[in-house]
Amino acid sequence: MSSPYLLEIACNSAMSALAAQQGGANRIELFENLEQGGTTPSSGSIAVAREHLQIPLYVLIRPRPGDFHYGPVETEIMLRDITHCRQLGCDGVVIGALTADGEIDVALCRELVRVAGPLDITFHRAFDAARDLPAALEQIADLGIKRILSSGGHASAAEGSATLANLVKQAGPRLQLMAGAGLNAQNIAGVALQTGCLQLHASAKARQRSAMRYQNPALQGLDNDWSQTESAQVSALRQALDQLR
Repeated sequence: MSSPYLLEIACNSAMSALAAQQGGANRIELFENLEQGGTTPSSGSIAVAREHLQIPLYVLIRPRPGDFHYGPVETEIMLRDITHCRQLGCDGVVIGALTADGEIDVALCRELVRVAGPLDITFHRAFDAARDLPAALEQIADLGIKRILSSGGHASAAEGSATLANLVKQAGPRLQLMAGAGLNAQNIAGVALQTGCLQLHASAKARQRSAMRYQNPALQGLDNDWSQTESAQVSALRQALDQLR
């Protein structure tokens, strides 16, 4: 009997995506610039990930760090990136946009949904930055989007569990709330039970140490180490959810 819980891993590179697949992830969200909340990955990263993954691949569509209020040039970038994801055979895209007053930018999101066509869509944590989460949920549902990634408007999904539980009840069968932010093997099962979310989102990242034997000491701002998803952490997340069956 398979677990009712879906585990999506947030991956900052194609290498992270492969590690997540090896660890037992059900789905990948691919992006770059993890430290700045994620931006759209390169064409090469998407193509390589798609060629090597046997699980669904979703791509973050976010043209820059910072807020989620976008202008015409940024809109055109997002539309072209979505088209490119379709051409590369991705399974879905992860979108989101707000007005300056903290409401869902319905007009822009409707255009993003239109260009996505048959791709599945997740609304990302721009939702958590909205002024009124219940109202934002209704706007997203009206757009036909079937999934929202959220921490309940808090710094972590664990802190936002009560809000997420209320949002799950509000959404009913119309869309899925996917709990994300700060999840690890120690708290993911508790968040799943407390919120009622059947989809969980985590990065499972670990610090990777550079193999460079030489490093120029004058380059103080250049760190040779980096963060990458670790398959063992993904496995631990998967096991924690499987125990809830």
